[in-house]
Amino acid sequence: MPNANNAAQTPQARHRVAPVAEELGHRFRDAGFRLALVGGSVRDTLLGRLGNDLDFTTDARPEQVLKILRSWADSVWEVGIAFGTVGAMKDSFQIEVTTYRSEAYDRTSRKPEVSYGDTIEDDLVRRDFTVNAMAVAVPEGDFVDPYGGLDDLAARLLRTPGTPESSFSDDPLRMLRAARFAAQLDFEVAPEVVAAMSAMADRIGIVSAERIRDELNKLVLSDHPRKGLRLLVDTGLADLVLPELSALRLERDEHFRHKDVYEHSLTVLEQAIDLETDGPDLVLRLAALLHDIGKPKTRRFETDGRVSFHHHEMVGAKLTKARLTQLKYPNDLVKDVSRLVELHLRFHGYGSGEWTDSAVRRYVRDAGPQLSRLHKLTRSDCTTRNKRKAAALSRTYDALEARIAELQEREELDAIRPDLDGNQIMSILGVPPGPLVGKAYQHMLELRLENGPMTEDEAIAALRTWWSEQR
Repeated sequence: MPNANNAAQTPQARHRVAPVAEELGHRFRDAGFRLALVGGSVRDTLLGRLGNDLDFTTDARPEQVLKILRSWADSVWEVGIAFGTVGAMKDSFQIEVTTYRSEAYDRTSRKPEVSYGDTIEDDLVRRDFTVNAMAVAVPEGDFVDPYGGLDDLAARLLRTPGTPESSFSDDPLRMLRAARFAAQLDFEVAPEVVAAMSAMADRIGIVSAERIRDELNKLVLSDHPRKGLRLLVDTGLADLVLPELSALRLERDEHFRHKDVYEHSLTVLEQAIDLETDGPDLVLRLAALLHDIGKPKTRRFETDGRVSFHHHEMVGAKLTKARLTQLKYPNDLVKDVSRLVELHLRFHGYGSGEWTDSAVRRYVRDAGPQLSRLHKLTRSDCTTRNKRKAAALSRTYDALEARIAELQEREELDAIRPDLDGNQIMSILGVPPGPLVGKAYQHMLELRLENGPMTEDEAIAALRTWWSEQR
């Protein structure tokens, strides 16, 4: 193991950090304690991408940390104090200070057992990867790298400070973090780490759904999600946390025989990312990744040699809802992603561009607030290598968007509703509230979708005609 003191004498030994870190370091030193910037904060500093979240480690115990921070920070919180972490806000910086520690999971427990350590080297060995096991002492600026993190950072390699088996046994979530960091940093994962992930994949079962969800979010929202998702599938971790993705590997797409549905889905995700306009969009990315997960359950071999997946969008929407609910996603997100999966083929149901006004209204109404995302998902779902076919699909969708814009100018497509509301229906027909009013309302809505807006007189006449037919 490299000696920490030797590491401190390297050309990288003295580092300038954010003034707020040096200021805090002086306060800890004056109180008789050691403080160091650690983990991702050091890694990101060396990569030239330090943000406003700063992580520190110290030999001070949590109660002592709390006392120092309260006299200095703008605000302090104790949510993680049971695990040795105290959080604070100073100016625009969010700060976490954690006492030197080691932690290990009971093989049947989801919560770590925390014990405090006395040296920074012992603290760093419990970190997930060597590139996160570097520290900068503050205010001195001495660089501490006992496990070769700087070399691995230069090599763009993810290794564990100790054995990967020991690391993943202590905290199985680190296996997902390996995939997440590979996707975020575009790093390779050391072969021994991949082997341990494959061998120990079932250990992920003790990790809570919420922690798994949070890691998946970070992976999917990264710059290179394909890299991380591939690693999850190849190691078998996806079989346990997102089995619908793994299941796509064995299926062949009915239009694109050169590419299976798994590869197609990863490509759709990347193409959807290219269409984002306001930063990473979790709803769009999840919909792109999961849009075809209904295909394995709906695959049929036709007599003409083709493979069909009839109604896979409906089955996929149900599977999406079930999986995201199991992973504890918020209800609104589950609803939005499932709806996009359900609607992703709607565009192709209207042929090659013969869109009536009625069809456009129904398309917009069904998409609702997800219309913009549905545009992006539908465009992303074209992965054909046939340039002529791709161009034709793009032109057809351009035409649809133009038709939507035209109707938007004439009608309120974003809030399509009947020309008569429930109170008006009851007054005109002389009926009390009840199922009959809902039936009449639905009839008027269908007329609105089919024919566009009516005047009040036209709407009343149409309602009365319907009423006479019912009687």
